[in-house]
Amino acid sequence: MSAQVEVVVKQQTKQIMGLFERYLSIWVLLCIVAGIGLGALFPSLFQNIGKLEIAQVNLPVAILIWLMIIPMLLKIDFHALKQVGQHWKGIGVTLFINWLVKPFSMALLAWLFIRVLFAEWLPVEQLDSYIAGLILLAAAPCTAMVFVWSNLSEGEPHFTLSQVALNDAIMLFAFAPLVGFLLGLSAISVPWETLLLSVVIYIILPIVISQILRRYLLKTQKLNTVLKKLQPWSLSALLATLVLLFGFQGQQVLAQPLIILLLAVPILIQVYFNALLAYSLNRWLKVEHCVAAPSALIGASNFFELAVATAIALFGFNSGAALATVVGVLVEVPVMLSVVAIVNRTKTWYEQGLQG
Repeated sequence: MSAQVEVVVKQQTKQIMGLFERYLSIWVLLCIVAGIGLGALFPSLFQNIGKLEIAQVNLPVAILIWLMIIPMLLKIDFHALKQVGQHWKGIGVTLFINWLVKPFSMALLAWLFIRVLFAEWLPVEQLDSYIAGLILLAAAPCTAMVFVWSNLSEGEPHFTLSQVALNDAIMLFAFAPLVGFLLGLSAISVPWETLLLSVVIYIILPIVISQILRRYLLKTQKLNTVLKKLQPWSLSALLATLVLLFGFQGQQVLAQPLIILLLAVPILIQVYFNALLAYSLNRWLKVEHCVAAPSALIGASNFFELAVATAIALFGFNSGAALATVVGVLVEVPVMLSVVAIVNRTKTWYEQGLQG
C-alpha cells in the first residue's frame, strides 16, 4: 500500500509542477503587466465584465475559479482519511497550525503592518480591505501544491494524502465561521450571505462534483489522462483571473507601486513563522522528519485560489482584499521552495534532536 501511495503522490507532483508552475511568479508578473495595460486600453470592457453578477457572485470569475479548483480537488482521495491515526502527532501539529495559529497570526500581522506600521503609505480607504484579503489568504490550507512540497522534501506519502483530505473536510465547515470571526475581530463588516454563498460555490459544490467525477474516472481508468488534460486549463484560468483583477486594479497599482511590496511583508513573515513553529513542535514531539517536513510545509502554505475567489465575491474586483490575495499568489512558489530548502538542509540537525 505504501508503494502505491508513493506512486500516486509522485504522479500528482508531476501533474501539478509543470513548466508553468515552476515559474508561476514570472507568469503572475506578466499577468500584472498585461492586466494593467489592457485595463488602460479597454476600461469599458473590464467594467462590463465586472457587472456580470448574480447574487453578488461574478459569473466569469466563478467559471474561472471552478476551472482552477476542480482539477486540484480531483487529486484528493478522501479515503485517505482512514490513515489519519497512523501519524497522529504530525496530523495534530498541522491542524493546530492551520486552524488555530495561522489565521490568527495573520490577522495580528495584518493589523500590525497594515493599520500601524505601513498605514501612511497605503490608501486609507483600503486598509480594512487589505486586512480582509490577508485573513482570507491564511484561512484555508493549501490542497494541491503541498504534494509538490512534500515530494521535494521526501515527505511520507500516507501523511500528506491523509492530511490534505482531512484539511479539505474541515474546510467545508470551518472556513466561513473562521473568516467571519476574524473579520469581525478586525471590525470589518461581514456580508454573511455572500460569505456563505462563496463557501457553497467555491468549496462545497467543487468538492462534491470532483469526488463524483473522481469515482467515475477511477472506474474507467481515465483519471490520470483527464488530469493531464485539465491541468493547462487550471493554470490558464488562474492567469486569466489575474489579468481581470489587474485590469481593475491597474490605476491603483500604478499610483502606488509600493503597495505590492508592503502587502508581501506580513505574508512572508507568517509563512516562515508558521513553518518554523510546525517544524519545531514536530521535533519536540519526536516526529520523524519525513512527517515533520510536509507538516511544516502544509502548515505554512495557503489555498490562494479560494482566497482570490472569496475576496472578489465579498469585496469586488477593485478591492484591496482582491489585490492582497494576488500578492499571496505572487510569492507562493519562491517562498515555499525556500522553506523546502530549509527543511532539507536541517534534516541532520532535526534527526539529532530525535535521539535525545
